[in-house]
Amino acid sequence: MARYGMVIDTRKCVGCMDCVVACKTENNVPEGYNRDWIVYETTGASPSLHMEIRSERCNHCDDPPCVPCCPCGASHIHERGGVVLVHHDKCSGCKACIAACPYDARFINPEGYADKCTFCIHRVEQGSDPACVSVCRRAACTSAISRTRTAL
Repeated sequence: MARYGMVIDTRKCVGCMDCVVACKTENNVPEGYNRDWIVYETTGASPSLHMEIRSERCNHCDDPPCVPCCPCGASHIHERGGVVLVHHDKCSGCKACIAACPYDARFINPEGYADKCTFCIHRVEQGSDPACVSVCRRAACTSAISRTRTAL
C-alpha cells in the first residue's frame, strides 16, 4: 500500500507561519487552536547560540497509539496513504487519544470532538498537495507518496 508522508527541511524553514495560516484557512480551524505550529528552539550559550525552527504537526504514525486507545472507534487509519484521521461524528471527546499522542498533536475542538492534522486528505485525493505544502515558499515542507516505509 502506498504511504503518504511529509518531509520538513529545518534548514529551509524560516518560521514564517504560512503553513499554519494555510491549514487554519483550508480546514476552518477555530481561533485559538492549531493543527500545525512552529517551534523555535535555541540552544547553547552566547556567543555560540544555535536556533532551530521546526514546523510540527501529527506524524501520522505507522503504529499510531491514538487509534487503539479510542473507545469509540473514531480515531482510525484512512485506507489511502495510512493517514490517521478522526470521525468527528463518532468521537465522544474523552481525550484518550490526546493522552496517547506522543507529539501533542491533538486538541478538543470547541464542537466537542478530537481534532488534528488530516494531511488535507480531501485535497490529496483530488491530486493537490496539503495546504501547508502548497504555500511553503522556501520548499521546506514537501509531501510525497512512498511505496515503502523507508523511502521518505
